[in-house]
Amino acid sequence: MRTKLFNSKKSGFTLVELVIVIVVLGILAAVAVPKFFDFSGDAKEAACKGSLGGVRSAIANYYAYTATPSGGGTATYPTLVQLTTANTVMAQEIPDNPYSTSATKNAVVAGTTKGTPVTAGTTGGWCYNATTGEFWADTASGAGEADF
Repeated sequence: MRTKLFNSKKSGFTLVELVIVIVVLGILAAVAVPKFFDFSGDAKEAACKGSLGGVRSAIANYYAYTATPSGGGTATYPTLVQLTTANTVMAQEIPDNPYSTSATKNAVVAGTTKGTPVTAGTTGGWCYNATTGEFWADTASGAGEADF
């Protein structure tokens, strides 16, 4: 009588099955990776909008305060110097512009037309019109700063 030493049924994956799984994973990765890299642009835009909202709110609060009797009785927007001085309009300094490529990312320059960069190139920072109280990103990077 002969005894079976080896099981005649083998279990496992064939080479074709493994290749198909690798191809499917590659296709899924090719679809997911571009969506992942787009998050950095969305994050910059959200940070820029958040910073703009905070500064614009501080400017509006300053304007409203100056209209009260304790603020002087005449509604005025802060000057560029007042805006950039800590504890005058904002409790802290102006936040950084996430699109800025300059060493001073929170620099504020005088501007006249909202949405129009003042500095040449892509250095960035912020623009402020003290006569109208408008505040916008001073970025020539094409990041859609006019929409903020």
